[in-house]
Amino acid sequence: ARDVLGGGPDVLGWLRAAPAAGAVTMALALAYAPPMQRAGRALLWAVGGFGAATVVFGLSTSLPVSLAALAVLGACDNVSVVVRSTLVQVLTPDAMRGRVSAVNAVFIGTSNEIGELESGVAAHFVGPVVAVAGGGLITVATALAAFALWPHLRHLGRLEDARPVETEAAHLRPPLD
Repeated sequence: ARDVLGGGPDVLGWLRAAPAAGAVTMALALAYAPPMQRAGRALLWAVGGFGAATVVFGLSTSLPVSLAALAVLGACDNVSVVVRSTLVQVLTPDAMRGRVSAVNAVFIGTSNEIGELESGVAAHFVGPVVAVAGGGLITVATALAAFALWPHLRHLGRLEDARPVETEAAHLRPPLD
């Protein structure tokens, strides 16, 4: 806020609020919109959009552009969270849902802090603009890699139609009591 945009605590407050504003707006849109027909593509676009918005934010020297980029980032993050949270619940076999949800919660609960550590270290060595924009590019690359490596993800249709796939090894596991 201070070094790149020349603002003070008020600008920092607006920057901190913008992702939440985008996420709330998207949450309302998702609540009123019909169910996603192509949830896999929506997830991949959301992750890619998150990365692209991060790049725009990292390169921006304009407060309105920065706020818009952060709002888009928050909206994309909301789509990603909705799809991923739903998939964890519906694609995980009943016997493993608690364990998978616990591991997922640990990763989700620590990802922001780990990301902040990585961003702070990167900003120290390469500066804040390169650190933020570079992180966004890596996120876009991750979405593209997921698109290429996991075709079943990009072909995933409606969330309500998703079903767990029983693996051949599933019958080898002893039943849980």
